[in-house]
Amino acid sequence: MAQGCDIFVIGGGINGCGIARDAAGRGYDVCLAEMDDLASGTSSGSTKLVHGGLRYLEFFEFRLVREALMERERLWANAPHIIWPLRFVLPHHSGLRPAWMLRLGLFMYDHLGGRKNLPATRTVDLANGPLGEPLKQDYQRGFEYSDCWVDDARLVVLNARDAENRGAEILVRHKVVGLKPSGDGWQVTVRDAEGGERTIAARCVINAAGPWVDEVLRGAAGRNGAHNVRLVKGSHVVVPKIYEHDRCYIFQNADGRILFAIPYEDDFTLLGTTDRDFEGDPADAAISDDEAAYICNAASEYFRKPVEAGDAVWTYSAVRPLYDDGASKAQEATRDYVIARDEQAASPLFNVFGGKITTYRRLAESMLEQVEDVIGARGRPWTRDAALPGGDMPLDGQAQLADELSRIFPWLAREIIARMVRQYGTDTRQMLSNAKSLGDLGEEFGAGLYAREVEWLVTNEWARTAEDILWRRTKLGLRFSASETARLEKFVHNAVKELSAPGKEPGRRKAGDAAA
Repeated sequence: MAQGCDIFVIGGGINGCGIARDAAGRGYDVCLAEMDDLASGTSSGSTKLVHGGLRYLEFFEFRLVREALMERERLWANAPHIIWPLRFVLPHHSGLRPAWMLRLGLFMYDHLGGRKNLPATRTVDLANGPLGEPLKQDYQRGFEYSDCWVDDARLVVLNARDAENRGAEILVRHKVVGLKPSGDGWQVTVRDAEGGERTIAARCVINAAGPWVDEVLRGAAGRNGAHNVRLVKGSHVVVPKIYEHDRCYIFQNADGRILFAIPYEDDFTLLGTTDRDFEGDPADAAISDDEAAYICNAASEYFRKPVEAGDAVWTYSAVRPLYDDGASKAQEATRDYVIARDEQAASPLFNVFGGKITTYRRLAESMLEQVEDVIGARGRPWTRDAALPGGDMPLDGQAQLADELSRIFPWLAREIIARMVRQYGTDTRQMLSNAKSLGDLGEEFGAGLYAREVEWLVTNEWARTAEDILWRRTKLGLRFSASETARLEKFVHNAVKELSAPGKEPGRRKAGDAAA
């Protein structure tokens, strides 16, 4: 007999993991399946901002901007280790949007969403001082406003961890290959990486597969004509650090688009993004030569020192699954989310379209409101003030925690501790527990990554390859050589093999088992 759950979630991106966490915390029996690694699609390919979306005001997306601005400080409070405030400098370009329009938009941005802890907008003199030094002398005046940064892939993983801690089963590298109505529910068939299949009964299915949402409908559910999303590719370029201060820049482009320049991983600057309509498999998305040139040329319009595509140390691209509202331009398509019950299905099936990382928690609450209507209510909404794993610390608690850990582990370099705190927060204590020397952390693979941390990521965070660790759980891939990566890959393979041995996989449960 098939095992069963109340809610089966398809997709291990931020929306899927956020829904699973919320549902599990209310007492539903939840199973989530992701065909690849968590956050391996859109959710690790963002500009990594928790923000209202200043430019969406021009498209009159006031509800979306207000909701996102309200969520901005809530998310920061729930995960201050992976989310922190940034200040953005917007230079006034005399040939584009007038200064009064920028100031009006920023006034609305400051007051639309109940800002409390973030500082307000101010006018800045770019002709004098460090903020104008990297810029061409044409830019004499600008505005500085607040938003937040997020380690997007870690946000996804922490939601998955909290979902599992509350009883959900998280099936990574399990593809949904069958979706068949059965009575008043569903029979969901999943296939693992080795080809083994398993069928799980579910009272309700939520299709949060992101760019693959239509593919799930066409494939597993047999809906050949499904077409609900507009796929838009966004690409980013990472270059060696362009300037020394900690501010970000938001630049206006002549085509109406905007470009961000953001300090990244201490030694780099992140530039992006583009908006291009995309066709094909979202897994194949990659930056094109003309996209890289577009980003670098746009940055060079503002910076004194030209930015060349050849400067790039890393590029990444992802496909955003925007709800197809018929907008004529990719940048005009709505970023708002749409939750739709599939009226063709006899049993409860919901499809999630669009959305942005900042509003994932509210999307999950909206999704659960609809779930309650069809399978009954359990617990009340609870995620608004609930810390994510490692986030039980003050908003400005990173430095204090790093100081504490440096006293406990004086033999571990301060920069390594600081990195760990930014990624794991208070969980860093548990990761390093009982270690008395560097030798207790095991083999070092490069850039301060030791076996102890790798084993933690394999055991607790579903990491299964070196790529999972270097580019999603951390960003140490920016500092790893090919030989170091190969050595890490071998170690991870052996660690996964050991974890997968009978009786060796702690903390994993099957759908239908009693919730933890």
